[in-house]
Amino acid sequence: MKHVPTRLVVNADDLGLHPSLDAGILRAHREGIVTSATVLVMGQSAPEAVRQARAQGLALGVHLAVCTRLAPVSPPERVPTLAPGGRLRAGWADFARAWLTGRVRREELEHELAAQLARARELGAEVDHLDMHQHLHLLPGVRPVVEALARRERLPLRWPDRLPRLAWRRAPGAAVKTSLLTLLARSAPRPPAGVRRVSAGGVFEAGQLDEAALLSLLDALPPGDFELGCHPGEGRPHVPEDPLWTYGWQSELDALTSPRVRARLERAGVELTTYGALASAT
Repeated sequence: MKHVPTRLVVNADDLGLHPSLDAGILRAHREGIVTSATVLVMGQSAPEAVRQARAQGLALGVHLAVCTRLAPVSPPERVPTLAPGGRLRAGWADFARAWLTGRVRREELEHELAAQLARARELGAEVDHLDMHQHLHLLPGVRPVVEALARRERLPLRWPDRLPRLAWRRAPGAAVKTSLLTLLARSAPRPPAGVRRVSAGGVFEAGQLDEAALLSLLDALPPGDFELGCHPGEGRPHVPEDPLWTYGWQSELDALTSPRVRARLERAGVELTTYGALASAT
C-alpha cells in the first residue's frame, strides 16, 4: 500500500500591514513552524517586510486585497468604484454588496489586482502563489478575474475547499462566514486550463489559535494535505487603517514557536511545506 504523508502548509497572512505583525510572522518562521506568508503590498511596512522575508527564505504569496481601508496600488482616479474616496472598502461584506449589485467595475478590479502582483515583484518578492484577503476570490464574478491573473502569470491559486476545523466551538460567527465561502469553493466550476488550484484542509480562523488548540489540531490530522492559516504578531499593535481590529496575535505567535508544538509535529511525522511545493507535486 502506498504511503500517504501528512503535509502541512502554515501560512501567515497580512505581512506588510504593520511592523509588529511583520516581526511576529518573521519570528514564527525563524523560530517556529510558519512556512509561508502572503503580502499585503499596500501596507505601510511591505517593502522592509519583503526584504527581510527574502533574507530568511520565507516563501511569499500575494494577498490580493479589495477591502482593507488601505489606498489601492493603482492611482485612485483609475479605480473610482473599487476605491471610493481613494480607499478600498472597509470589510468583506461591504465589498461583496457593492460587487454583487454592480457598483464595482470589473475592469477596475482586473487592473488593481494585476497592479498588486506587479508591486510585489517590484518589492523583490519571488511570488509563490496567489490568494485573496477574506477569500473573496470565491465570489461569483471575482473568481474568473483572479483565475485569469493566476493563469497568465503561471501561479498556483490558494483554494480553501474544506470546512474550518475547531472554529465552530471557538468562533461560531467567523466559522459561518468561512463555511459559506467553502460552499462557494466546492460549487465552483472546474478551473480553466492552465489554472492550478492548491487545496488544503484545516482552515483556522484568526485570533483563535493558542497552544492547546494547535496541539489538538495536530493530534487529529490524518494523512493528506492541510493548511493552517494564522496571524502571529508581537504584542497588541494598533493598526490605523482598522483601529477596532483585535486578534490574539501574541498567543498565535507563542503557539507557533512552542517547542511542544515542534516536538508534536516531529513525533507525528508531519511534513511542513509550502503552496508552491504542493502545486509542483501535483
